[in-house]
Amino acid sequence: MQNLRFSIPKLAAGIGLGGLLATTAAFQLQAQQAAEPPPPWKQGQSPSIADSKLAPVAPPPLPTPADKLPLDKLKVKAGFKLEVYAAGVPNARTLRLGDKGTVFVSSRIQDKVHAIVEKNGKREVKVIASGLHRPNGIALHKGTLYIAELYQISKIEKIEDNLDNPPKPTVILGDLPKDEPHGWKYLTVGPDEKLYFQVGVPCNICQPPDRHGRIYRVGLDGKGLEVYAYGIRQIVGMDWHPTLKQLYFSENARDWLSEDIPEDKLNRVTQPGKDNFGYPYCHQGNFTDPEFGWGRKCSEFTKPVTLLGPTLPRSV
Repeated sequence: MQNLRFSIPKLAAGIGLGGLLATTAAFQLQAQQAAEPPPPWKQGQSPSIADSKLAPVAPPPLPTPADKLPLDKLKVKAGFKLEVYAAGVPNARTLRLGDKGTVFVSSRIQDKVHAIVEKNGKREVKVIASGLHRPNGIALHKGTLYIAELYQISKIEKIEDNLDNPPKPTVILGDLPKDEPHGWKYLTVGPDEKLYFQVGVPCNICQPPDRHGRIYRVGLDGKGLEVYAYGIRQIVGMDWHPTLKQLYFSENARDWLSEDIPEDKLNRVTQPGKDNFGYPYCHQGNFTDPEFGWGRKCSEFTKPVTLLGPTLPRSV
């Protein structure tokens, strides 16, 4: 028995060492995978659909040729006509009309801002700024073009007077959050002649960092930054009511709860600096989040103007 007692550990050390190392490596890999969070668009997915193949679809990097656009499948009301205004502008996202008729076009995935101009009876597409990072939001005010990139806001003065040789954008506000998920920004100039933009949340559903999930305003010179509204997930457009002078914006709701809820919504800021639209605690104005909504009531937050229905996918 004495020899048997000594032979077992020797056998494990000699024959089972490779298996022991392999087992240890497997445990380390599993621990590493467990510690790594899922990609932002997959956060909030229930275990029952963890193997789902649904995922964001990347937009094409090249514009669709004009003759390939399915205009015959798009329906408009009687008295309206649909036609191609300009072709060859990749990933067009935001349009702004200049005082002299120039149409400026931003992009979320390209590094350029384009201008569409009339020349000799034809429309011409020109690049007026390049080397940008997600120049999604643009705004025009008194001849100056403002551009909101992922992490900064810049301007080009007298842009329509310099379309053939535009100067490089001048940064007026930098050091904004650089998160790619929901990081692209929309931009507008308010009746108070200040710039308004949002910083979306870096996730599908989470408790966002303090600088995220907010609408900000800042002077046209980039000074005097302040919070205008709280509790937003991601804005997909905003503008001002022409008579009420209040900011309206549409907001995409979280994913992975169901195909029907929560709905996206149209919001309105009526209490600047105080309005909180509920994220991540309340969705669509009447539905508390199953994870983050415990102990909270939707009555605590600003109600939407109207619901816009669910959209899939919402995270792109």
